[in-house]
Amino acid sequence: MASERESFDLSGPLHLTYVLWDNPYHRMSVAACLVQGVYILERDRQEKREGSDALAPPWWKFFHFQLLRPLVDDVDSSIFGAIYEFKPPSSQSNDTLYRSPRYVIAFRGTLTKAHSVSRDVELDIHFIRQGLHQTSRSNIAIQAVRNTVATVGDSNVWLAGHSLGSAMAMLTGKTMAKNGMFIESFLFNPPFVSAPLEKIKDERVKHGIRFAGSVITAGLTLAMKAKQPKDLSLDPFTALSAWVPCLFVNPSDHICSEYMGYFEHRRKMEDIGAGVIERLATQNSLGGLLMSAFGKESEPLHLIPSASLTVNATPASDFKEAHGIHQWWKPDLRLEYKVYNYK
Repeated sequence: MASERESFDLSGPLHLTYVLWDNPYHRMSVAACLVQGVYILERDRQEKREGSDALAPPWWKFFHFQLLRPLVDDVDSSIFGAIYEFKPPSSQSNDTLYRSPRYVIAFRGTLTKAHSVSRDVELDIHFIRQGLHQTSRSNIAIQAVRNTVATVGDSNVWLAGHSLGSAMAMLTGKTMAKNGMFIESFLFNPPFVSAPLEKIKDERVKHGIRFAGSVITAGLTLAMKAKQPKDLSLDPFTALSAWVPCLFVNPSDHICSEYMGYFEHRRKMEDIGAGVIERLATQNSLGGLLMSAFGKESEPLHLIPSASLTVNATPASDFKEAHGIHQWWKPDLRLEYKVYNYK
């Protein structure tokens, strides 16, 4: 039996009948619904819901998108992503259409259903170990994005993802940005590999722990660089600074809330004149440095120099709500916005 949360008519943003593409809330809501569409595509496949029984199509058709094609995992044949094409009706008069995407590539997160959970959890572990870039699913995702951008250009494409799907969108976005192509990205509840320091209430203790971590990470980074031959090419982390993905986090979600502290700590370090230390620390993770010391390749996806950070300050009843995709299209949200841009 279908869950109420799978039905657009029961849990979708029916209030959003006219989309203003220059409105941040509208853009966020549409991107979140397209991600939800991927979740329900896979649930339709699992439950063998086809034709008029399928629940996924309203999640994109309501906003005049068409499903161009699903992205299918080569290991378990689950649908993990989708490429949508925007097809607004010719009769519609909308002065903000110039801000709309032509295509949106969206990725779902982990589904805790028997048909897909083992593969999804395997990829969650790859992410924690900073090895998501070495998986076949990520190769499929990156190739899909490359092909779409090669056809229509990076300014006509959006990326969107939730949870594990945010990590996949982050990986593809970073990969394209390193090649000078900056794709508008909407990353909902993106995972951050770290101890949940945001839960510490004492600001001095929290800052002290972050400061100590920064000093250790920066020191190890310098030690590692001293052993490597000098590379005169542009630092790839600096090259990323022009890409400003939109991150959507909830303070009650320990999976993503550390992004709040990550960027605020860098600002504080700049303010006290310790920007050089933090510049080194934010480019590397302790886990990644240790893996490099043993000759293993790693890609700490959560480390980025720039972001437009949206925090949902609306109280959440539990972790499930704080980490859920449904929160991002609710009306009357208490949202806080900040833009960070570092090199």
